[in-house]
Formats: sequence, structure tokens, C-alpha cells
Amino acid sequence: MASSLISIRELSKTYRRGNQPVPVLLGIDLEIAAGDYVSLMGPSGSGKSTLLNLIAGIDKPSSGSLLIDGIDIAALPENDLAAWRAANVGFVFQFYNLMPVLNAFENVELPLLLTGLNRAERREHVETALAMVGLADRMDHYPNELSGGQQQRVAIARALITDPTLIVADEPTGDLDRQSADDVLNLLDRLNGELGKTIVMVTHDPKCANRAKRQVHLEKGVLLSGSGAH
Repeated sequence: MASSLISIRELSKTYRRGNQPVPVLLGIDLEIAAGDYVSLMGPSGSGKSTLLNLIAGIDKPSSGSLLIDGIDIAALPENDLAAWRAANVGFVFQFYNLMPVLNAFENVELPLLLTGLNRAERREHVETALAMVGLADRMDHYPNELSGGQQQRVAIARALITDPTLIVADEPTGDLDRQSADDVLNLLDRLNGELGKTIVMVTHDPKCANRAKRQVHLEKGVLLSGSGAH
């Protein structure tokens, strides 16, 4: 049995709209093992993106505990949390979030500029990552010269570049045609199967969710019973 990488207990999140509390997550309990591949599913407003953002350290819970590799990330000061995210989490978003003024190579290199690697080491890492996503021949192209599927693969190379423990993907195929979506999902399969990356993915697409090892369903901020079954 793989050890638990993510351990969530009684996790709740409430936002405020003016003076009104708006509960989004209610007492979530969830364990995700190292090397797992989990899809978070649920209707719009179910809290799945909020849960993903909490796991990624983008947001902090209102109550409950969230341990990742034994670290209580909600308790980290903001600077430490930013450093933790940079070292441990790779992000893949629906709309790629590439810098339009940078080419594919430069977009993938960005997270490495915060590390101690020299220029030659950075180049080697970037070339390896772009080769893995099948874009070694596109590294000088700018985002507007790439298809949506190619842009998303650049984004996945960028997510991989620091060798993170965890990859979080928010609707990674939501803006893609079926063939490009399949290419991206095949790539995520490889990252999980060959590199052992733990992946947590938000999706509303059942075909996409079925590629994960496990599906977790949320409804109105509550984890449905039976969630997490294979």
C-alpha cells in the first residue's frame, strides 16, 4: 500500500460575500496516496476547484487539517508557502497561462529561474521536458504560433520542470478538441505511470475522469459517500 501523500481531515472553507458567510466545502475527509491519480468531479459550484486550490496551497482552509507529505501547509507563512509550492506543485490550467511574449522554451524555463541552476543546466532540463511532451521541434515558437493542444503540452512541460511531487490540473482538456484532449490525457497517464507523479485533476468530463485511477465526487461542498472507489 502506497503511503498517504495528502491527508485531509474535517476540511472546511467559507468565503464572505459582504457580511454573508458562503460555505463552499463542509467537513471534507480525503486520503490520496503517493502515485495516485484522482479526478475531482461534481457540478458547477460543488467546491471541486476550491478543494484543488487548497491542496495546491493557492488558498487556505477555514478549518480542518491538510497535510501534504506530513507538512501542514495551511500553517506555513506566505513566503514559506510560496517556496513550498514552487518546489512541490506543478500547475496545469484550462487556459494554459503561458506568457505570450515568451517562446515555448522560455515559458518552460520560467520556474527554473527561481532555482540555483546555471544556464546550461536549465537548457538541459527544458529540452528534456519539451522532448517528453513531443515539442522538441517547437521550442522557439511563441504561444500564438502553437495550437491549443500544443500550448497545453508546453504548460505540462512547465509544470514538470521542477520535478514536483504533485501535479494539479484544473479542467486541463476543457478548451481542447477531442484529439488534443486525448493527447494531453495520454501525457498525464505517462507522468503518472512512468514517472510516478501524483495527479489531482478537476474535470466535468466523464471521459476525462475515467482516465484517472480514482474518482472523487463532490456535491454542494460535501464528499459523496462511496467517493474514491476505483
